Amino acid sequence: MSIRRSKKRIRWDFVDALLCRIFYQIGLWVGKRPGYFIIVPALLALTCMTGYQKLEYENDPEYLFSPIDGPSKYERAVVEEHFKVNYSSYFSIERITRPGRFGHIIIVSKDQDENILRGEVFREIKILDDMITNATFEYDSQSFTFKDICARWENKCSSNKILDLDEILNKPDIYGIESINFPVMFSPIDFKPIIFPVHFGGTEVYENSTIESVPAVQLAYFIAVDTERQKTLGSIWEDKFLELISKVEKENTFKHISIARYASKSLELELEENTQTIKPYYVSTFLLMGVFSIITCMMTDSVKSKPYLGLIGNISASTATVSAFGLCMYCGVKFIGLNLAAPFLMISIGIDDTFVMLAAWRKTNVMNPVPIRMAETLREAAVSISITSLTDMISLFTGIISPFPSVQIFCIYSGFAVVFTFIFHITFFSGFLALSGYCEEKNLHSITFCKVEPLSKSTHRSFLYRWFCAGGTDRENPENPIDNPNNTCMSWFRDTLGDFLNNSFVKTLVLVIFSLYLSGAIYGFGQLKEGLDRRKLSKADSYTIEFYDREDKYFHEYPYRIQVVVSGQYDYSDPAVQDKVENLLVNLENTQWIARDQIYSTSWLRSFTSQDGYVAYDNEEDFINGVKSHYNQTVIDHPLSLDIHYDESGKHIIGSRYLIQARNVTGTVQETAMLNELRQICKNSGLNATVFHPYFIFFDQFDLVLPTSYQNMIWGAVTMMGVSFFFIPNLLCSFWVAFCIISIELGVVGYMALWNVNLDSISMINLVMCLGFSVDFTAHICYAYMSCKKKRPDEKLKEALYSLGLPIVQGALSTIFGLLALLLAGTYIFLVFFKMVFLVITIGAIHGLIVLPVLLTIFGPGSCTNHDKVEEKKAKKDIEDSIYYDYVHKLPKYEIPHPKLLSYQNFKLQESPITSIQGFDDSDYGIGTGENSSENSSPTNGSPKSCTRINQIENEKNNKNNDGWRQSISVIPLSEFSVREIPLPDYPVTGIYNQPRALRSSQQLGYPVYPMTNGIANETRDYKRSKSHNNLNFPTGRYSLDLKFA
Repeated sequence: MSIRRSKKRIRWDFVDALLCRIFYQIGLWVGKRPGYFIIVPALLALTCMTGYQKLEYENDPEYLFSPIDGPSKYERAVVEEHFKVNYSSYFSIERITRPGRFGHIIIVSKDQDENILRGEVFREIKILDDMITNATFEYDSQSFTFKDICARWENKCSSNKILDLDEILNKPDIYGIESINFPVMFSPIDFKPIIFPVHFGGTEVYENSTIESVPAVQLAYFIAVDTERQKTLGSIWEDKFLELISKVEKENTFKHISIARYASKSLELELEENTQTIKPYYVSTFLLMGVFSIITCMMTDSVKSKPYLGLIGNISASTATVSAFGLCMYCGVKFIGLNLAAPFLMISIGIDDTFVMLAAWRKTNVMNPVPIRMAETLREAAVSISITSLTDMISLFTGIISPFPSVQIFCIYSGFAVVFTFIFHITFFSGFLALSGYCEEKNLHSITFCKVEPLSKSTHRSFLYRWFCAGGTDRENPENPIDNPNNTCMSWFRDTLGDFLNNSFVKTLVLVIFSLYLSGAIYGFGQLKEGLDRRKLSKADSYTIEFYDREDKYFHEYPYRIQVVVSGQYDYSDPAVQDKVENLLVNLENTQWIARDQIYSTSWLRSFTSQDGYVAYDNEEDFINGVKSHYNQTVIDHPLSLDIHYDESGKHIIGSRYLIQARNVTGTVQETAMLNELRQICKNSGLNATVFHPYFIFFDQFDLVLPTSYQNMIWGAVTMMGVSFFFIPNLLCSFWVAFCIISIELGVVGYMALWNVNLDSISMINLVMCLGFSVDFTAHICYAYMSCKKKRPDEKLKEALYSLGLPIVQGALSTIFGLLALLLAGTYIFLVFFKMVFLVITIGAIHGLIVLPVLLTIFGPGSCTNHDKVEEKKAKKDIEDSIYYDYVHKLPKYEIPHPKLLSYQNFKLQESPITSIQGFDDSDYGIGTGENSSENSSPTNGSPKSCTRINQIENEKNNKNNDGWRQSISVIPLSEFSVREIPLPDYPVTGIYNQPRALRSSQQLGYPVYPMTNGIANETRDYKRSKSHNNLNFPTGRYSLDLKFA
């Protein structure tokens, strides 16, 4: 059985053993040549930093926050294949596929009147329109206005037809407001239709469909973007547009109207400004982290204190992050604003590793050389750091498979930053740690680097010297307790917190509180909301917030004009095809998301087949000719001709478009539900049909965030468990680490929902990142628990807390301090980062310091073993052996009689009748039993006096007894033998362990004990074991001397 256990241990422990050997060797190298490990990483950092010259900034919201292969992008490609928007000739706002360049304004009345259909209000709106369209800007030494670059219908700018109502409102006696019919009426100027839902918001309508009141009006100004030059001009005009409206509002130019503005680039600008708000906090955060690290790395011992290493830890993490970013830029990875949050996280990770390495250093023997101490430090700390770094890397690199580019880019930059942080701490930081070790070895002051005296030798010094200068270890007396006081903080975790958690009542209380925590997390999980509210991408004081609020308040009733496209060649003269198309439109209109009145829908097929005098066609060719004749092939007169796509021959329709109107859709949940239902209807229509609106690109995000988050969390958690089991080769411990990972992730998701954080692409980034953080503290504690040499679970818990309790608290506090800048930035993006990392760090630290230790002591390895009984049995056996051996050592020593002096006659050992040879000493000259067997095998002088004199000198010199050769084999003369009871069998008997065997009576032993003379029995036994007996050729062989028989 022992062989099987050994093999199993080798099979699962080989990773830990291999890493320990590797890092031990690295530690030796670092300790011997620290300079190389400082210079080489510094040169690597300088090389990578040159990659910043290839910086490519990306801030397009559609690219960053929409799925790469989202269904809407395919649908847009289908629409553009058949109906590409022509901004320069036939622009129709209903039929756009991309936002392009534009400016929007929403106007409400300043006097809080719910109706702006008043002459004085509309006059100011007209003035504002003139200001916008006539504003000039410069580009390439030329002046431009909106009219020069606008999107056009034929040769005229696509205008806001709603302004034609000025003719009606200024002549109430002729027209009157009651003449305005909702939702469509013809312009009194050119008799073209005015679609009110596009321009009017929050409209109140009488029963006869005439307008009662309109609280808000929306105007849109689109720029032609068919060429790159037009796009550039459009971008410049948008800046001018936003500046103009801002100036009008600040100067209070208008008396009756209030204006909210928005442009196509507003979201980009807000996103960039959002991320730039974090930059001013870089310096302050670095200083805060530096001060915190310096203070927490200091000790009362001025030599063993490591204040500079706390600062070096910050520098190491910062340099590693900058180097990783430069390498990513070299590889052509675009940079995004979200990456600006990564340095704060990396510094926190680096400081955590710093504390772990310093804790390992303090546990090494101060008398060992620096290379040995470095080797032991890296052997103990690097494995733990490797676990946390590897899990962070894997969790971040797992995010690369996300369909959202923002998540991918952030995970690439952060993942490489974790890799570089790990490498720099093993090399760069370790090099400085070795230098600090050499200073400590020379007893140099940790700040001034001047040689100082240990505290034990500074008693004659002033208290200022003892407080601020004395420290280190006295090399002549390294065990002096004055120079080696216990670390108070580390001892608190072992002696106070450890004893507290080992209390049975406390363990029960911890489990009860933990159950309540899980209940709250599960409840919060059920309250989780999905979707990224666009307001959250802007600052709280941004002008876009007011625009979003007005749009959601007044224009939610008819929010989207949706295109329905049937792609492919169909014979539209066939009534069956016509029925399929009509059924498709009817099914779409009958959903709760679409306006059912066909007046809100646009269909060229309905319009053609419902005309007066329509007769069904027998063949496709005649049908096509009839369609062309009906629409006269003139787009100006019949915009519906824009919805028909003919093949190159003009004899077949290969694409047709229809328009429907969304109604009463609010919130991401409804938007996602609407999109999925419309797609399902198209799929079941029997036609190659699809639906599209430019905002659907973002709706795909809402539909994919939840399953993608679950996928990343599940795969990441499984990977974390595998890594944990790989490094912590105990199935039970790995199970509890995995349990803690799930518990922490559940807590983060549940309590982030209760903290008003939605599940979106930004929070998904944090969930991916938190997977790695959730392993850090639990892996530290579990690895320390398993590595502990103690047997009892309660002792293991205390040792694990002693080793890593302080580094965990330091790491948690440093991470939270590092993230304070994200909190101060005041933007949703960084606030989400702070909230979620705060949750994972806090919950993870509680799991590592309290929950996991309690679980390991109750359900972990060795928890089912009754260590009290085992130790009681061991202690009882130790007492028995102690009593037994104490008794044996008190017995007089036996001596084997000299063969020349004794003889065995008549079954008795008697004095030999042979006359002794006078003059010979008792020293053994070669028979192997004497003290002098290593000397000459024959006397140097045959004189008896000389031999006697030599023997006396040797005995005096060695402080031996006169009978030295007898003492060497522990025998005594016959005169010292006495009568005792000796049991014939020599094996233990139950119930009499507390007495030496030689003193046990017959009743206790259960068999007769014969009184014998030790002088005879032991004399015979010891004599037969002696060499002398063999020399006399007695038949019995020689036996090894056994202490139990003495």
